Amino acid sequence: MFLTLALLRKGIPGKQWIGKYRRPRPVTWQMKRNMLKHLEREAENEYWISRSYMTVEQEAGHAAERRAINWLNIKETKFNNFPKHKTVTDHLAHLGISKNWSP
Repeated sequence: MFLTLALLRKGIPGKQWIGKYRRPRPVTWQMKRNMLKHLEREAENEYWISRSYMTVEQEAGHAAERRAINWLNIKETKFNNFPKHKTVTDHLAHLGISKNWSP
């Protein structure tokens, strides 16, 4: 069908750059160059990612001390923000405002 349309019709129906029967874009040398640069960059990234900075022994527990310090800081700030202790008399002190009969 596409061959018949291509042979018998003058052009591509509708918008030529979008749709099911769109005009194919020609591959230019710039497109090839950019794709090669992209693939080379990706290969270099894979190379550097595949080599680890630390050995497995160094990596095991390397951040434990820093995490412990951060946890202590978080715990201390939470503890400092905790409200002070109040007794029952502090909670019920508003009830004794109108006591005229007690000295």
